[in-house]
Amino acid sequence: MKITGAKAVIKALEKEGVEYIFGYPGGAILPVYDELNTSTLKHVLVRHEQGAAHAASGYSRVTGKVGVCLSTSGPGATNLITGIATAYMDSIPMVAITGQVSTNVIGHDVFQEVDITGATDPFTKNNYLVKKVEDLPRILKEAFHIATTGRPGPVLIDIPKDIQMAELDFLYPEKANLLGYKPTYKGHPRQIKKAVEAIMSSDKPMIIVGGGGVMSDVKEEIIELAERIDAPVATTMMGISAFPASHRLYLGMLGGDHGVFAAKKAIEEADLLIVMGARMADRSTGKTEEFAKRAQVIHIDVDPAEIGKNILIDIPIVGELKQVLKDMLKKDFSKNNPTWCQQSEEWKQVINGVGEKVEGLNPMVIIKSLSDQANKNTIIATDVGQHQLWVGRYYAFEKPRTFLTSGGLGTMGYGLPAAIGAKLGKQDQEVVLVTGDGSFQMNLTEMATAVQEGLTIKIIILNNSCLGMVRELQQHYCEERYNQVAMKGNPDFCQLAKAYGFKAKRVNKPDEIEESIKELLSEEGSFVMEFQICDSANVIPKEGGCLR
Repeated sequence: MKITGAKAVIKALEKEGVEYIFGYPGGAILPVYDELNTSTLKHVLVRHEQGAAHAASGYSRVTGKVGVCLSTSGPGATNLITGIATAYMDSIPMVAITGQVSTNVIGHDVFQEVDITGATDPFTKNNYLVKKVEDLPRILKEAFHIATTGRPGPVLIDIPKDIQMAELDFLYPEKANLLGYKPTYKGHPRQIKKAVEAIMSSDKPMIIVGGGGVMSDVKEEIIELAERIDAPVATTMMGISAFPASHRLYLGMLGGDHGVFAAKKAIEEADLLIVMGARMADRSTGKTEEFAKRAQVIHIDVDPAEIGKNILIDIPIVGELKQVLKDMLKKDFSKNNPTWCQQSEEWKQVINGVGEKVEGLNPMVIIKSLSDQANKNTIIATDVGQHQLWVGRYYAFEKPRTFLTSGGLGTMGYGLPAAIGAKLGKQDQEVVLVTGDGSFQMNLTEMATAVQEGLTIKIIILNNSCLGMVRELQQHYCEERYNQVAMKGNPDFCQLAKAYGFKAKRVNKPDEIEESIKELLSEEGSFVMEFQICDSANVIPKEGGCLR
């Protein structure tokens, strides 16, 4: 029995176990949308295609499944680009499907035509322009396989409208056959042996966990290794939640400028680093020539391109993190480092934070109050800016996949659609977005999507009426010459939230913080809580810098 290409797309998604599609319709993708009418797939209509990609990413982050987003050609496809690049930088499995103009007019600059495969080639694991309807089943199977294997990431499929309307005999492959694509999962035994020998000869070992530690679900393996060798553990921003914050060996978030004091001091003193599933990019290392100068480095990663790309490596291990750690832990080794652990514990007592001299509401106090009161299963999403770093530094995450943020690309506007995707993926868990007044305005229209889907999303806006991260950078590096950072046209966020059907409250007194957080978390419906924080509050404390 013959079916259309559009029907084949839907049947393939159903066979891959897709539950939600996040998208926005248009002429070039209309045949696929028409087939959704008789499908079991649930489509979520976002208010901007970028929101579709971020929602698919948030859904993937909390479930471990592939996120799927759908758009029309031209501007619909280009609006997905930022979300696709965000997923690529953070290794999130995603399949993006775009409509395209008919094959006979491609290259003629017709209405809503754009070369989306060319545009996304640098930041997708693979992409396809479908030229024959018979290729659709194979391409869809390959796309899901590529997105989820090796180092995860986004794959784009661009489908011309005439291909969607053409007919084929549908037979979906049981597996993908990709010559030359064979990710390495099992670490080399000789390299694992070298790593164990290096651990046994070290006096000050330290573990660094990146986003791969979350995606690979290796919490128990990391805990076992850390406890066996008395190694303190720090995470990159993307690695937050891979290791429980309450554990005695956890130091906190690593970062050249923005990491916590204990993690930075341990890096300076360690004689061995065990890096797991981390790119070790500049935000984690700071100046690479100053990074971990005393330490040998073991780097475990499924992507060989990341090993040695940013820092010098002594013992590389290419392989899937969970498999490598399981093989490593089969070895009979352990080591006690009581002096090193005691020193790390002393560093943890140093809180190099926002400080107590901030006028008005202290964001550190707000985040700590949220952390103290929220259930440990609560999923926290952030946008990008100072609030993101305050959450990374002061919120104590206990369970994997409970922290969503744009780490690699640093995408403002990521938070709200990601929170929506997360809530659909984990409907029994509370989802709280922490955002700033600048980031929130990037995709605030997705509040309508939350209302449309009947989702309960809690939103904390840390409103300093400025682009706080840029202001802080101008304070430090531009001798306080502030330019284009004051957000003078901000709306009344509480009135705006109410217009969308959210409850809302503004907080501007320090003694109201604790009770207001309690009210936010106990509210049954969606709630926007706006905290009017001081515009001079910094991630890296420094006197002055107030815009008032």
